[in-house]
Amino acid sequence: MPEKQHYLKTKPGWSLNQKDPRFIEFLMPLWEWLYRYYFRVQTSGWENIPAQDKVLLVSSHNGGLASPDMYMVMYDWFQRFGVQRPVYGLAHPYFWQVPLTAELAGRLGAIIAHPRMAIAALHSGASVLVYPGGAQDLFRPHEQRHQIHFAGNQGFIKLALREEVPIVPIISVGAHDTLFVLADLYKILQQLHESGMPWLFGLDPEVFPIYLGLPWGLAIGPLPNIPLPVTIHTRVCPQIVFERYGREAASDRSYVNACYELVQSQMQQELDDLVKSQ
Repeated sequence: MPEKQHYLKTKPGWSLNQKDPRFIEFLMPLWEWLYRYYFRVQTSGWENIPAQDKVLLVSSHNGGLASPDMYMVMYDWFQRFGVQRPVYGLAHPYFWQVPLTAELAGRLGAIIAHPRMAIAALHSGASVLVYPGGAQDLFRPHEQRHQIHFAGNQGFIKLALREEVPIVPIISVGAHDTLFVLADLYKILQQLHESGMPWLFGLDPEVFPIYLGLPWGLAIGPLPNIPLPVTIHTRVCPQIVFERYGREAASDRSYVNACYELVQSQMQQELDDLVKSQ
């Protein structure tokens, strides 16, 4: 194996072998308590995930860095399908900058959000969970809590087309009420950066929210949060299958745009319906 490839495979997030089923089983009782008593999760639609085939699970982030709905979906997956059914989640490269978060993420089945790793996971026979909206989605203002926000990121569409896998959307309501994002000051910071102000630790934060939540009360910046005990509703939606697949389809910009708009609009409709049903 070339030295560079070997180096990448040994870096956190760049290997499929860091997932630790025993560690996940160890956390299941804690997740169950949070699921049943803290967030009182109500869920539906799990029959839309095929028993055997791999899929691309596409969801919207909510609730700040705590992202409680993501962990509740993970609990549902492992409780229903077992910890051995292969699934990996794509995590932002920033997660791998801190050794502790890198280790925890890897043991839970997270891999770095890079096309190479997503393709490797699918080729291994695993399903892949992706949150295209990333940090902008996590900290979107509270008034936008019922909006699907992918921030224009279309990589998941190209991945589904190239690897010929169906998309299974997952939506949720409630998790974005576990904190209250008042505004995002990122554009102001971006202007200051362009005027010469360096980023803290040399990292572009991508968002710079002001939010109300625990433990800070009023927080400025993308600080970690303790989610409030709000009921979370999740729904696994019917599969989305496109008309054509393959490398040519994934390279067709207008077709990728159309597929992106289709997924976003269908997920928004499902989210609107879920909100109305509460």
